[in-house]
Amino acid sequence: MIKISKLLFSLLFICLIILPQKILANQKLKIGLLVPLSENNQEIGQQIIKTVRMAISDINNDNIEVIVKDTSSNPKKTLKSALELKDENVKIVIGPVFYENINYLNEVEDLIFLSLTNKTIGLPQNVISAGVNSTSQLNAIKKFLKLNEIKKTIFLLPKFKYEAEIKKGLKNSKLKAKKIYEYDTEPTKLTKQIEKITNYKVRKQNLRDEIKRLEKSEDPNKEKKIKQLEKKYTLGKVNFNSVIIADFDESLKSVATSLLYSDISPDKKYFISLNQWFNESLIQEKSLQPIYYPSINKKNWDTYKDRFYKKFKNYPNHISLLSYDLVGLIYYLSLKNDFLITDTQKLFKKENSFKGKIGIFDIKNNEINHRLNFYKIEKNQIIEIF
Repeated sequence: MIKISKLLFSLLFICLIILPQKILANQKLKIGLLVPLSENNQEIGQQIIKTVRMAISDINNDNIEVIVKDTSSNPKKTLKSALELKDENVKIVIGPVFYENINYLNEVEDLIFLSLTNKTIGLPQNVISAGVNSTSQLNAIKKFLKLNEIKKTIFLLPKFKYEAEIKKGLKNSKLKAKKIYEYDTEPTKLTKQIEKITNYKVRKQNLRDEIKRLEKSEDPNKEKKIKQLEKKYTLGKVNFNSVIIADFDESLKSVATSLLYSDISPDKKYFISLNQWFNESLIQEKSLQPIYYPSINKKNWDTYKDRFYKKFKNYPNHISLLSYDLVGLIYYLSLKNDFLITDTQKLFKKENSFKGKIGIFDIKNNEINHRLNFYKIEKNQIIEIF
């Protein structure tokens, strides 16, 4: 009886070891890909397909199958393509690329969509934002402020369509700003608002008053002091030592230039912005340097960009790099579940961390956040802080 029990136990043990391996060998990991292949943004769609194929080649597992469907940058077309993926027994989808395409995806049950958007508000329960969201960026900024013991920070927030996303990021990151100012992006209004925020007119008048006072004084060194004052634009301090500008591209430059005009310079106060994706034009703006911002891992980005160019003879959009990491993330989570994905919602609710090309992803409660690096542009060079 004991021998029979031992034999049964041995057979059971062998089944438990061998059977999952056989299932794993025969089980196909199907990854859906929803990208624009017609009308607008076709180039981005093609770049994502190429990047996903690069990622699968690097994983080197024949059991991964990618099924590509067109979104046409149209939410109804996206829904139709998503239903087709469901019919092909796909459980996890990379895409859609743009927030505007998610509108009807709550109608597709049992699928999870890893959208490349960085917007997190108003997402259906089965859509996870995989882009570099405001919480990820502000977490990195908060870390930088803490490391440098910067406590008097003001936050400049444009009255724009992503305003709510930034406010959500501020709440999630618990970044403490001395004051939050909302501004108009229209140039003439912007300049007046920055003047008010920096108390420019008062500081300008302080300078005039001090020069007049010295002129009337009997100070033996007044001529020398007056000449020194005449080199200044304002007189008096501002009640902050760093400014976070939640803006991008030319609008970011306009805000920074308005601060310069108001006699607030980046060599005296920290100028910090959101993720600029290593914008080359900022490197040429020497007057705005140093300027600091969070971003993905630059070394990995450069390596990927060079590799993509050698293979396809054109440079990729940064969005495509996200898709590379998402293939690795899906494969990683699938391995942890022996390729038996039944409940996609639970798959992304568990707390997990994953190291990709962009950096480290933190996954919890159907949310993806990125642990970003931090950089500064100074003397026309990009320098890594952490």
